[in-house]
Amino acid sequence: MSRFLQAEINLNALIHNFLTIKALLNFNSLNHKIIAIIKADAYGHGAVEVARVLEINNVEYLGVAFFEEAAILREAGVKSRILVLFDREVEGLFRYNLTPVVFDFKQAEALSNEASKRGKTLPVHIKVETGMGRLGIYENSCETIKKIAGLPNLKIEGVMSHLSQAEDSEWTNEQIKRFIEIKNCLNKEGFNCVFHIASSAGLFYPQALFEAVRPGLMLYGYSCQESENHLKPCMTVKTKLIDIRKIQKGTPISYGRTFITKKDSLIGVIPVGYADGYFRKLSNKAWIIVRGKKVPVVGTICMDLTMLDLTDIPDAKIDDEVILLGSSGKEKITAWDIATWAETIPYEILTSFGSRARRKYINDIKENKQ
Repeated sequence: MSRFLQAEINLNALIHNFLTIKALLNFNSLNHKIIAIIKADAYGHGAVEVARVLEINNVEYLGVAFFEEAAILREAGVKSRILVLFDREVEGLFRYNLTPVVFDFKQAEALSNEASKRGKTLPVHIKVETGMGRLGIYENSCETIKKIAGLPNLKIEGVMSHLSQAEDSEWTNEQIKRFIEIKNCLNKEGFNCVFHIASSAGLFYPQALFEAVRPGLMLYGYSCQESENHLKPCMTVKTKLIDIRKIQKGTPISYGRTFITKKDSLIGVIPVGYADGYFRKLSNKAWIIVRGKKVPVVGTICMDLTMLDLTDIPDAKIDDEVILLGSSGKEKITAWDIATWAETIPYEILTSFGSRARRKYINDIKENKQ
């Protein structure tokens, strides 16, 4: 039996956001390549469906975290260039025609050996460390890249890095400065590569816009800072009321008696809990939309159930639609709202909901269920 959580994915909004990013970059005049990040199942939106839409709209590259994600796309018929960001896979790259990101010399040697055995030239992107402290060549970057360039059957197609704190302009500019130094060094050595460091947050730093950019969160309708923008959220998350109870004043609700009714109340129950990605930390903090009005979550969120105070909506009925993420009438709840209540980030909200909900895809032409 499937759970009652449904995520509606609006593919028209995805296209709108993709074109908005192009406009932001003055794409036609500056000719930035877009590497659309669809790792983690497209941030919970469904990588295959998202990839198909972006492919139709002529995206240059798709970016995934691991080889298995890329293999799923290829098996689904996706033909676009795919950049694999974090994997040491070797054989599968050739089988599925993928482009790996290389983050140390040992990895480059393994890829070179396999390419030589096959008599093929493998395009690669090299990751350099500029302040993320995660993956990337962090000592003598230019010299190491020159050594990699000397390996047989590898073609260095791109050089990349990653911004670690885009909300801090001073630190971000320091990272960009380090990346520019590496770029200038390589340019002097005759390297003609696609350089890229900007993810969604980096798009607002003109000096970070090199030959390519890697938008992720913006594709799905959110800026990396909570603000009004021209993006459209792609995901709406819904469920339904499965029970409504008339509760007397002074009645405890849910585990731990963290909420006790202060008056005679109408308490609704929805079949969603922390097993569905609706975090326990949202207990007594979050709001949910019922019949176009926001109502508070009350009591501790359970594994499978959450309680709502419906006292101000006396006409609410069992099976009424409930919106956890999205809008109805004049009310809306964003991933930023939920992230604030849960003390996390929108990325975690989207990936958590999207990975657990039954997805329904919506566009102007058709609706596809998954």
